[in-house]
Amino acid sequence: MQSKTRIFDQPQPLVERMILNVEKVIVGKRQTIEQAFIAMLSGGHVLLEDVPGVGKTMLVRALAKTIGCEFKRIQCTPDLLPSDVTGVSVFNAKTGDFEFRPGPLMTPVVLADECNRTSPKTQSAFLEAMEEKRVTVDGVGYELPKPFVLLATQNPVDYEGTYALPEAQMDRFMMKLSLGYPTPDQEILMLDRLQDRHPIDQVKPVIVQDEFVQLQREAAMIHVDNTLKDFIVRLALATREHADLYLGVSPRATHALMRAAQTSAYMKGRSFVVPDDIKDLVLPVWTHRLILTSEARMTGKSAELILAEVSASLQTPVLRYVSSK
Repeated sequence: MQSKTRIFDQPQPLVERMILNVEKVIVGKRQTIEQAFIAMLSGGHVLLEDVPGVGKTMLVRALAKTIGCEFKRIQCTPDLLPSDVTGVSVFNAKTGDFEFRPGPLMTPVVLADECNRTSPKTQSAFLEAMEEKRVTVDGVGYELPKPFVLLATQNPVDYEGTYALPEAQMDRFMMKLSLGYPTPDQEILMLDRLQDRHPIDQVKPVIVQDEFVQLQREAAMIHVDNTLKDFIVRLALATREHADLYLGVSPRATHALMRAAQTSAYMKGRSFVVPDDIKDLVLPVWTHRLILTSEARMTGKSAELILAEVSASLQTPVLRYVSSK
């Protein structure tokens, strides 16, 4: 690792402050918060799939406030148009020229709420932004800000009036996360905090936008041994050849897992990735990318179960050496 380019020699205290800041709003979901930060620091996007009312929107707002970035919310509806998302060129009668007015997608942190309720035509407006970090309007390309993170939500219960996200879009989400219901004690604590005011109003930035971008750069420099790259590829091949899977993971998925493992190691203060970084993240990074065969679904199998079996069946690599920080 090129340590001379680092400005955060000890990222763990800073990351801990960021997590604690979000926990002022989201009670008892530390693992989900950590995984969301891993995805964001890796330059990835997050799909939050959960029932209504568990705090998905509040989580995104707290994440955006913590990293000092502007936040915009897109409420996805059937009549939403691509231009409502990316922006539109408007004719200026005074100058005689068309002027581009950016849409909400051109914001550092974007929440696409109930993204599966908008039409496939509008969903396609997200694809270029998620992969290339740019949008094209009227043949002109516009770069998105740095960082750019899309966090989308969908309800796994009510599918009436929804459009299933295509495989190409699902593959562009680095992680699929779920908050779930709080425990009784956690819900009581939540009610205490909400009694007089919402805790989101007290959340202050821990870092600024440029510092977050620097964190992303430093996380990308974490060393990954060749034996671990081989382990990731063997995991991917096992999903592509599995009898119960109609579709395994893509090369984009192997890159996403490596980047997430790098960020996980960075957040823990290491300058190198270890096998546990990969094994701990393979489920949230890969599960939503798998498509089961109809026979596997009929027998009650799940992507989580199959992926856990694949991970356990491969021998965990042993590093030949450990780099010093």
